[in-house]
Amino acid sequence: MGTGVMIGAGIFALTGQVAELAREWFPLAFLVAAVIAGFSAYSYVKMSNAYPSAGGIAMFLEKAYGKGTMTAACALLMYFSMVINESLVARTFGTYTLQLFDVGKDSWLVPALGVGLLLFTFVVNILGNKFIQTFSFFMAFIKIGGLALLAVGGLWASGFDFESISVAPENTTATGFLGAVALGILAYKGFTTITNSGGEIKEPHKNVGRAIIISLAICVAVYMLVALAVGGNLTIDEIVRAKDYALAEAARPAFGQSGLWITVGFAIVATVSGVIASVFAVSRMLAMLTDMKLVPHSHFGMPGDIQKHTLVYTIVIAILLTVFFDLSRIASLGAIFYIIMDIAIHWGVFRYLRKEINANAAILITAIVLDVVVLGAFLWVKAQSDMLVIWASIIGLIFVFAGEHIFLKHYKEEKE
Repeated sequence: MGTGVMIGAGIFALTGQVAELAREWFPLAFLVAAVIAGFSAYSYVKMSNAYPSAGGIAMFLEKAYGKGTMTAACALLMYFSMVINESLVARTFGTYTLQLFDVGKDSWLVPALGVGLLLFTFVVNILGNKFIQTFSFFMAFIKIGGLALLAVGGLWASGFDFESISVAPENTTATGFLGAVALGILAYKGFTTITNSGGEIKEPHKNVGRAIIISLAICVAVYMLVALAVGGNLTIDEIVRAKDYALAEAARPAFGQSGLWITVGFAIVATVSGVIASVFAVSRMLAMLTDMKLVPHSHFGMPGDIQKHTLVYTIVIAILLTVFFDLSRIASLGAIFYIIMDIAIHWGVFRYLRKEINANAAILITAIVLDVVVLGAFLWVKAQSDMLVIWASIIGLIFVFAGEHIFLKHYKEEKE
């Protein structure tokens, strides 16, 4: 499921956007993002080995900060970053699907197809956990194998010519490159969904951590192959012009029309299965937060249990984002929320749990510093190019932290 969520979002949705900021060094940006994700994964692996549960990140935050505003707000940031990711992948589904037809990328059909995918995802999630897990398992193999074959074929068709990505970029800066790395980190964050599996898999004290490491290793290999293949078949300007459907555009010179159809087919498989797996994980996470009395909950007259309700909330929020935000802004919001939550996880482990779980302080501090540097650079880039993202992030953070503080205070008073 971790590889399914990562590949669904990362390579199809973000290749062009990373290239727009990092220019000729965009494959390197994906590689640096993988290194940072590796440092980040350390905290999640150590916590999963020590405290495996279905609660995942929510449980890790509670272990570090207790049942307070910090835990609730940071868990909600993770929740919203995953819902944002779902809307990102839903719009990517629409964008790639329309490559089969003579329709512009700004067509209203892009969000319409995205909404259709989210509604389909809702129906599939109603069918039950076992179906989703089996479906995700097989789809992950199809995506990994298919993308690897396409990438190798694309490299072969290009004659292993890396001219367009082997020179120093003229139109980017250090902050631009680090901003690209921030988006690249979003392509790897799907590994965090694995932390929710601690209550279901065998020998969770070992296997949750192993699954995180293996899924990251697989995705690094696939991303690098695809990035090199895209860079070998298109110039950087061509990648940027086709940033929302860069893989489909790269298939045209490499394989012709048949290659385009195959690439779009894999994109559809990857995005559909990625959204299904992500919605499954995130709705369970919100249900866990509800059971822990860390977030407000209302039935709104709906039948069924809490997890069905959180599934409805998740789909509705994702639909609203899909309709009103474009791919670039969705990705930016998701990256900001995720990195802030990630810093909170590392600090909580370093400050309160380091000795208890035998974690290395130097690795934790390195993970925090890397996150802060990349986030700072990304915010600087966005402040110069798209202040709406900054304002939306600030409003979102205030809403989450202030709302949680008020709710928990009111809940505590009611109990007393």
